[in-house]
Amino acid sequence: MPLKSQKTASPLLVIIAFATVYLVWGSTYFFIRIAEQGGMPPFLLGAIRFTTAGLILMGWCVVKKKKIFVLKDILNAAVTGLLLLFVGIGIVIWAERTMPSGLVAILVSSSPIWIVLLDKSHWAINLKNKATIIGLVIGFAGVILLFSEQIGNLFNGSGAQSKLPWMLLLLLGTIAWSVGSLYSKHNPTSVSASVNTAWQMIIAGVAYMPMSLVHGEFNHLNLHSIQINSWLGVLYLIVFGSIAAYSAYVWLLQVRPATQVSTYAYVNPVIAVILGVVFAGEHISLIQLGGLLIILCSVLLINLAKYRKEKKELALVV
Repeated sequence: MPLKSQKTASPLLVIIAFATVYLVWGSTYFFIRIAEQGGMPPFLLGAIRFTTAGLILMGWCVVKKKKIFVLKDILNAAVTGLLLLFVGIGIVIWAERTMPSGLVAILVSSSPIWIVLLDKSHWAINLKNKATIIGLVIGFAGVILLFSEQIGNLFNGSGAQSKLPWMLLLLLGTIAWSVGSLYSKHNPTSVSASVNTAWQMIIAGVAYMPMSLVHGEFNHLNLHSIQINSWLGVLYLIVFGSIAAYSAYVWLLQVRPATQVSTYAYVNPVIAVILGVVFAGEHISLIQLGGLLIILCSVLLINLAKYRKEKKELALVV
């Protein structure tokens, strides 16, 4: 989106929002793991997390007398919420039943690459830049490196134990997240960011319920058997992961370039890996860490080109 069409915002608020997205979202992978290990079914977790957070945020909007019922904005929020929160994060929640939270975060770190590739309106700019092209090539090399061990397992006869299907599913979720982010970026709403975010979470939360029923999560559910750590994990995800961090992300998409907002991928996997290894005893191989470093280098190259272009445009405006 051109700079002139972006909303202006306080530099301090932008810094706070970025810090929230960087640090809090990196920790959500760990707390999803904690919630599920304590007995919370994955799709019920998504339903409780996003419905509760959405209703709390919507209640605050009602108190502040914000405009809420605008059909076009609700439909846009539905598309964005389903792509980001239902498909994107839903796959993350589901995958963490069988995969380390750190590895899940590493796989999701490729989202800035997909944002550049899928942002058709900026192809003429992005794909003419050498740094961007080199960054994309390096990024895909990193993704291939991440998948190399699992692909090797298939040829070694250990395909039955392979996590390759989950990794491919996470890749699909990452693409859905990128599409949703671009859709939100290019379809700004007339309502406030908080109202838009609330609708996204409520609609996504409701969408989780049929999935929970289909997977039979209510058949043998005993809320009393769910550990206190699990409920605390859910509470953290509602307050910090959804209301704070996701609201900050949606707001940033309206005031900063999508490629710049996607730089949360620099920090999230690092936070997730550290928490997973230190507190959950997870194991991340050297090859997987190498893939993470390569992907982060590619994202850095892609965004350096964008930053230089923005600086030139700002200088011309001034």
